[in-house]
Amino acid sequence: MHEKDHILFELLKQKIVAVMQRSYPGINPSISAWKGQEITDFQEELRIKVNANISEKWFYTHMKSSHGSLPRIDMLNFLSIFAGYKNWDDFVHQNHQQSAILRKTLNPDRYFLTIPLYAIITIAIFFGLFKLLNTRDYRFSFIDADTHEPITGNKTEITILEDGESPVSYLTGNDGCFHLKTDRSKIRMVVNSPYYQADTIVRIVTKLNRDEVVMLKPDDYSLMIHYFSTLKVDDWEKRRARLDEMIADEAMIYQVFGDNKDLGMALYNKQEFIDKLTMPSGSLRNIEILGSQFSKGELMILRFRINDKQK
Repeated sequence: MHEKDHILFELLKQKIVAVMQRSYPGINPSISAWKGQEITDFQEELRIKVNANISEKWFYTHMKSSHGSLPRIDMLNFLSIFAGYKNWDDFVHQNHQQSAILRKTLNPDRYFLTIPLYAIITIAIFFGLFKLLNTRDYRFSFIDADTHEPITGNKTEITILEDGESPVSYLTGNDGCFHLKTDRSKIRMVVNSPYYQADTIVRIVTKLNRDEVVMLKPDDYSLMIHYFSTLKVDDWEKRRARLDEMIADEAMIYQVFGDNKDLGMALYNKQEFIDKLTMPSGSLRNIEILGSQFSKGELMILRFRINDKQK
């Protein structure tokens, strides 16, 4: 149905409603809302006044919907006669000016809907291009704050923090570096590395400098525990005294062992851990620290495993 025919047919429906209201004042003023008895009354009036018969299915197809197909010309003629015109052509001739006015009032509504839609699509395209053109690959390397030596290996964990999003964690490569592809200029990350203090890093990155260096402060307690586990000295009582000062009485100490197919874990309290670490016959040698937490200068949580390669 062309737009002009569509508007004229909707106008004809309004004329039909006006005719029906003369005999049925309480009938619904919207023909699309007619049902049941209202449709039956219209069928009867149409049969009596213009000798035309329509089915309920026909009514739902052509009269209930504002986007249906235009009825055949013979039915348009019957409906036009019912509304008080000679035929469809006469109705079109007498109402073309009114339909033109309706078209002008409808078109701004269409533009009102389509122009914002095009604007949204255009903005989305520009936003996508902006993100694509501004996305860069940045490299973060980590060094010891005391020795300024690179921290190598793939044990350093980086957790990226972004507003409104869940944290995402990564591990460094074997070279100790972390690569991040982003279009953001401000990067917030939490860095956890064995033998180093966990830290939250905030960096403003630029296109001109894609290599960032981050200093991590050594975790002296973790380093000392590792050192005690490898040190071969007879004065183990001094080591016990130092460990007793370092470790909180309520500390939770976990040993992780096994491979990917057979993982296990052992839990030690403070005294058990000190005994196994310092006694000449102790079983804990070459400890590799996996993670630690401190509070008020005391070790609260420690996760470690035995590095078999160093035995």
